[in-house]
Amino acid sequence: MTDTATKTRHAITRVRHEPRRRLVTVNRVERLTPNMVRIALGGDLAGFVSSGYDDHVKVFFPLPGRSAPTLPDPAAEGAERSPGRDYTPRRYDTGRNELIIDFALHDAGPATDWAAQAAPGQQLAVGGPRGSFVVPDDFDWYLFIGDETALPAIGRRLEKLRAGTRAIVVAAVAGPEEEYAFESRATVETVWVHRPLARAHDPELLLDAVRALTLPAAGDGYAWAAGESQTAKLLRRHLLDERGLDKAWVKAAGYWKRGAVSIHETHNE
Repeated sequence: MTDTATKTRHAITRVRHEPRRRLVTVNRVERLTPNMVRIALGGDLAGFVSSGYDDHVKVFFPLPGRSAPTLPDPAAEGAERSPGRDYTPRRYDTGRNELIIDFALHDAGPATDWAAQAAPGQQLAVGGPRGSFVVPDDFDWYLFIGDETALPAIGRRLEKLRAGTRAIVVAAVAGPEEEYAFESRATVETVWVHRPLARAHDPELLLDAVRALTLPAAGDGYAWAAGESQTAKLLRRHLLDERGLDKAWVKAAGYWKRGAVSIHETHNE
């Protein structure tokens, strides 16, 4: 049983932000890997706040043949609206007033179609984040699990971890060409799981890799899993039921689901 003092030390807090939609413009485009595109956005970003590594903003893309997104207007019934998808704010540079978002290219859709041809000067709209879950950096070790869609959040969190702690990453990607180095002051061990994108919905390879891990025997650990919704749910159940980790310190999120459009689910009950 975890004592009250430990629970207080590792308290996870919820912070709410004022919702707002912003028109932004592409400043730069960089291919991190063949299927991961980093896009730097500028424009109406003054006052932008993102306090949690797994925050998500809604990104609105221009309709075909349009140069700018059409923002939702509740008063305009029947108006054609730009499609929106959830993405992690990878980094916000207050000095440059610049927002970085990493786009994982996968099945065809408005987000992948746009990101694959993105160029400076193009416009998007960004809404949120509405709130943040802030996890303190006072755990002894961390475990991060996910597929391509989770890598931006994992990379953001690793960059903020203090020196002297340990982080284990288990990441599923299409192949060795999709691997890249994480920056962190922490000691990071990365296990890459290779599988074709056609099997991205299959939980078994990622689950097998996690089952094979030797987790630290001492200290308090925090675990986070994200990616395909059912896979994230199964990973959390493994960590709770088979590993015996503390329920309060194991979080999971579904960033996508096979056959569904624009979902974001949490599996923390």
